[in-house]
Amino acid sequence: MAKLIYSMITSLDGYAEAAEGDLGTGADDQEVHTFINDLFRPVGTYLYGRRMYETMVYWETAHTEPDQPPHILQYARDWQAAEKIVYSTTLESVSSAKTRIERTFDPDAVRKLKAEADHDLTVDGPNLAAQAIAAGLVDEFHLFITTSVVGGGKRFFPDGVRLDLELVEERAFDSGLIYARYRTR
Repeated sequence: MAKLIYSMITSLDGYAEAAEGDLGTGADDQEVHTFINDLFRPVGTYLYGRRMYETMVYWETAHTEPDQPPHILQYARDWQAAEKIVYSTTLESVSSAKTRIERTFDPDAVRKLKAEADHDLTVDGPNLAAQAIAAGLVDEFHLFITTSVVGGGKRFFPDGVRLDLELVEERAFDSGLIYARYRTR
């Protein structure tokens, strides 16, 4: 059975989306990006909400921009190779290959997808992840913690959910960003 992984860049105070501005520096660092490439290369399916998909669809054509460094080209190739499912009631069509739209998030369908998958899946975006967390579907949490405190926004973890997690890996990068991987007990 494949794992469902929730991974996001998050501020030091736990926000995956800042109310104002960005989440701080660190994630755009080549060392961090290369680590992310290696970490998520085996992912077979990305589960996205509409807004996260609209951000990530950049990778469908990133390789066509001139002078892209090798780590960016590699991530684009890996992203293009994976399946994508976009959960949206408003998105009319998708602009990437290997992508389909689902109108509602169905926990039973995701359980079946995990059971049948040969490769891990990710759920991306705090709103969609909150649904997966509430349904008990998330097996691992990968946090990329910046050095910034942003004071508000959308939290990485949803309110009202208690999780007891086990830290299984951590790494600090020269940029100050910290990676922490937890799994459910």
